[in-house]
Amino acid sequence: MAAKAAHEIVPRQDLDFHLQSDDIPRFWYGNDPFKTRFFDAMSLLFPEGEKFFIQCVRDYRDRIDDPQLQAEVKDFTFQEAQHTRVHIEFNRRVERQGVDVSEVEAMQKKVLNWYRRYFPRKFTLAQTAAAEHMTALMAHFVLENSEMLAEADPRIRAIYFWHAIEEIEHKAVAYDVMQKVAKAGYFTRVAAMINLSLAFPFHVLMIMRHMLRVDGFSGRERRRIWLKGLWWLYGPRGIYARMMRHYISYYRPGYHPWDKGETRAFQRWREEYDRHDGDAVAASDSFLAAA
Repeated sequence: MAAKAAHEIVPRQDLDFHLQSDDIPRFWYGNDPFKTRFFDAMSLLFPEGEKFFIQCVRDYRDRIDDPQLQAEVKDFTFQEAQHTRVHIEFNRRVERQGVDVSEVEAMQKKVLNWYRRYFPRKFTLAQTAAAEHMTALMAHFVLENSEMLAEADPRIRAIYFWHAIEEIEHKAVAYDVMQKVAKAGYFTRVAAMINLSLAFPFHVLMIMRHMLRVDGFSGRERRRIWLKGLWWLYGPRGIYARMMRHYISYYRPGYHPWDKGETRAFQRWREEYDRHDGDAVAASDSFLAAA
């Protein structure tokens, strides 16, 4: 695990995705309601979720005696705070469409506070490590299959490419705190992952159910949207099937997040970001064009 010292966490800030523009379509992902609302629903969960992750890692901050891990926790916290800021702005746009964002956020906060109140800190940290694995495997998938977002609005596509990069950069931080500092065992790690694997998709799909009703689709239209969309997600060549090997790796004894390293796609986006002087939208457009 010493090799992970080579993995750099970059604290990026003040990124502008131009979310105040009036020309972003309601169904920004190729005019597809299901795909759009799938990503929108995840965005609604990010701000409260990322606050939870920061709290759970900070529970052990005073017990960390490794300077490198201390620095990584600091950078992890910074990146998660930036994600929260951007997704709050994104979610305000969704709220203006009639989606009850405040209710979703309040319910999620209630659920996460319940975990904080009734479960050991070691378990909530394990939930955080599990969530970081889930976001990292989705991040790897999106970057390595960047053409899947070719039909997305460039500004929102840039948000998800940027978010994916930073999830990969800090994907091992919560895990290392869990193992090295909290000393959580295999059972705790696996139990937390099973819990998250059931709860996260359920909440995403319930939020999507609300969104598609707000969008004004009839019952027949919604059934057609769901059937097509669930095949895209869960079909034999769907997104989750293609991520399954990476997902299952978490259950292997001796697993570490950096068993899957920095891919060429990951490096290419960072190169484009530097080449475009920190313009994430321009970097993402160039990254996609070269894919």
